[in-house]
Amino acid sequence: MCGIVGYVGPRPARDIIVPGLERLEYRGYDSAGIAVLEGDHIVTERRAGRIEALKGALNGRFTDATTGIGHTRWATHGPPTERNAHPHLGGKGEVAVVHNGIIENHASLRAELVAEGFEFRSDTDTEVLAHLVAALDDRPLAEAVREVMRRAEGALAVAVMRTDEPGVIVAARRGSPLVLGVGDGEAFVASDMPAILEHTREMVVVDDDCVAIVTADGVIVTDLDGAVVDAPSRTVDWDLEAAEKGGFDDFMLKEIHEQPTAIRDTLRGRLDPAGRVVLDELPLGGRAARSFDKVFVVACGTSYHAAMMAKYAIERWTRLPVEIDIASEFRYRDPVLDEHTLVVGISQSGETADTLAATRYAKAQGAFVVAVTNVVDSSIARDADAVLYTRSGPEIGVAATKTFIAQLVVLQLLALFLAQERGSISAGRIVGLVEAIDKLPGQVEEILGRANEFEALAEKWQDVNDFFFLGRGVSCATAAEGALKLKEISYARAEYYPAGEMKHGPIALIDDEVVVVGVIPQGDLHAKALANMEEMRARDASTLLVLTDGDTEGQELADHSILLPRTEELLSPVLGVVPLQLLSYWIAKGRGLDVDKPRNLAKTVTVE
Repeated sequence: MCGIVGYVGPRPARDIIVPGLERLEYRGYDSAGIAVLEGDHIVTERRAGRIEALKGALNGRFTDATTGIGHTRWATHGPPTERNAHPHLGGKGEVAVVHNGIIENHASLRAELVAEGFEFRSDTDTEVLAHLVAALDDRPLAEAVREVMRRAEGALAVAVMRTDEPGVIVAARRGSPLVLGVGDGEAFVASDMPAILEHTREMVVVDDDCVAIVTADGVIVTDLDGAVVDAPSRTVDWDLEAAEKGGFDDFMLKEIHEQPTAIRDTLRGRLDPAGRVVLDELPLGGRAARSFDKVFVVACGTSYHAAMMAKYAIERWTRLPVEIDIASEFRYRDPVLDEHTLVVGISQSGETADTLAATRYAKAQGAFVVAVTNVVDSSIARDADAVLYTRSGPEIGVAATKTFIAQLVVLQLLALFLAQERGSISAGRIVGLVEAIDKLPGQVEEILGRANEFEALAEKWQDVNDFFFLGRGVSCATAAEGALKLKEISYARAEYYPAGEMKHGPIALIDDEVVVVGVIPQGDLHAKALANMEEMRARDASTLLVLTDGDTEGQELADHSILLPRTEELLSPVLGVVPLQLLSYWIAKGRGLDVDKPRNLAKTVTVE
């Protein structure tokens, strides 16, 4: 959740750290702070609230310090107050620590430290790390951090300074993301690349249970025994402009409009002109693809809605049984997995704690794990047996848009590839589906060209607080994502149900103050879904139907309608979600809300 930035070099550290923290705002936070080394002592400034409050408190201070660490916190242990904000100091102030993650055994460690005479000044789990390092003042800082990593249980990415080793930051990682940047006579530490991309493109991704010694001369990465490990730098080909708004009012709107490009990039090189799917990343051709007898798809949040679509596509095209699981529940129900099980883990960041735990559990049971992620060299990518990257570029808005649509597309490719290699559908049918997939970017552009239409619809419902999103079949995934987007950024009560379930209880909530959004493209369940919408109209709900172009029957039934270009039924979520994203966006904007920073949410959930 949290964001870490560190700097060692000739420049004022605050001029690197504070802008870097601002570029990590999309991760979600409730307080921010900075610590720098001034002479032979560490000084800090921390504030609850936005980074602007921290900048105001600095007010020209810390301009001479050239080594420092900073942090944005998303509260777990202790409320979001200044005393709980990072960095935390250890001992008598000779150690400063920033931390992303959760220390699961912090209570027992805290009790030991209190017994040894250490005084705690916060409610956080992180403060135990600072005091543990201080207690090991007879060891070099890197060795002290290694010992702390051995003793601490849970997820952690840390950056540590100590007064007796000026010009040194020691960083370590287990479970939570951490990258290093290498410059000319300077070095950087960050939770995510955009924080430091302005200053260097040479990045080192830190692996689990590794400790890095960061100085102006470069970085050295070791394991927990102190042995140097190979940690090559990689040149990142993003530019900083890709993480800027590009003329749009918000990152979210920019990223909604980048979806055709995200789809094209995700498809590039994966569709053969002869009408076949080419996934060279997967060692699952022919016999290997036929070795599976069941599939599990695990994910959280928006990614779980992509999993819902994947279940329909994989089952329909491959005839393999598919189960989908909320990742946080998967391993606790003791699922039956073996070497004939394919497990697909979906995480846009590749660092989602629950999904990582689920895929690691699956690998331990002998399953073959395929990761679907947007971040190269992320944890899930390194852990998996194979990776399918969504090529969406950096997504800054907290509410996922272009990463979700790219997940849908890459999962459709995976389903079709498995069907192709298993021979479960005809070659002619595969050609037709490939042609339909290839049309998706242009069809999404067509929908985005009607953006004003969705803005006008949103104006009608600025004061409505109760929405129901209904679908049947694969459109359940579209409806679920539409409901989530609306509640995430507008804070309206937006519920998703399979349309046929309404009469089993939820229909009691339908009245003339409710808006019902029905996702009903042409398909096998079209008539049944329209009948379900008749039931909503009979109870005075206002209805908005998302329909296929030419569906006059649906239009006659709807109070308002949105028409989608024609496509294959199992591909329809790619098109159907776009107007629902825009509808949510404009409702939230009409309410005066910050769509890029919805309350209580973080971009990457790195704690369980």
